[in-house]
Amino acid sequence: MTGKVLRAGLIGLGAMGRNHARVLSLLDGVDLVGAVDPAPNAVGPHGVPVVSDLDQLLKIGVDYVVVASPTALHEELGLRLAEAGVHALIEKPLAPSVEAAGRLVEAFASRGLVGAVGHIERYNPALQSLRTRLESGELGEIYQIVTRRQGPFPGRIADVGVVMDLATHDIDLTAWVTGRPYEQVSARTASRSGRPHEDMVSAVAGLAGGLMANHLVNWLSPFKERSTVITGERGSFVADTLTADLTFYANGAVGTEWEALRAFRGVAEGDMIRYAIPKREPLLVEHERFRDAVDGKESDIVTLEQGMRTVKVAEVVLESARTSATLTIPAT
Repeated sequence: MTGKVLRAGLIGLGAMGRNHARVLSLLDGVDLVGAVDPAPNAVGPHGVPVVSDLDQLLKIGVDYVVVASPTALHEELGLRLAEAGVHALIEKPLAPSVEAAGRLVEAFASRGLVGAVGHIERYNPALQSLRTRLESGELGEIYQIVTRRQGPFPGRIADVGVVMDLATHDIDLTAWVTGRPYEQVSARTASRSGRPHEDMVSAVAGLAGGLMANHLVNWLSPFKERSTVITGERGSFVADTLTADLTFYANGAVGTEWEALRAFRGVAEGDMIRYAIPKREPLLVEHERFRDAVDGKESDIVTLEQGMRTVKVAEVVLESARTSATLTIPAT
């Protein structure tokens, strides 16, 4: 740290906003000085003063702001923060459209401000370890990545469907953990609960280098699941991001005397390893990385450009579902 205590603000005191407030109130080198929430008589957690609009927060004086408002407000709030010269960590998805995301990218870049997107899964210990192991070649060539993200509907989400809200997690983590951009998508969506937006999506995608991806996401399951499975030439990694566990299933090298099985020349079941991983809270790590970036240090944040790319893929997923076509994702 430079020795200066950074003054942080927060917009939104919903479920995610209060988690941000909790972490900000404990973060070394940061003082949470105020929060914005339009609800009458809103009470800030941890003794944080609450104001009703952004102008009042700016008058308090802030170095950076965490935006945890509905997605539809991200562009307006982000542009106002950029105009005021304030760094921002904006919850995912960055914006409801690629055009809006592009305006945010330009606004922060043109002023030399730090902007980041809250794709929290990147900081999950299981996925951090998985990415390191893939980069070191432990799996060999990567063949396929499959994600499943499902659970009950969160009542707080009203302005976007499951693709923008939940599937953007899987889109971002897939491109990040494999280091491969999306190239094509074929998707189907459904709305079974009577809400105006989709609450279920199934997508098949092609990434650079011939990598296949499958994403199953919904708000209709009575149980919660967060699973990422990557299969390659040496076996499969399975990451459970609910428990932050990472398991490796190796291809076996043991022969078999069973004639019927010998006829199939595929892989065999080998050893299974569940790794012991230090498990720090992903939201805390995300805030530490952003704080360091604002403090002028090199830090691993999710940039606005990366957030815009994720929004672009999500838009193509929705368009593919609408047209029942396999679509190519434009290169950035």
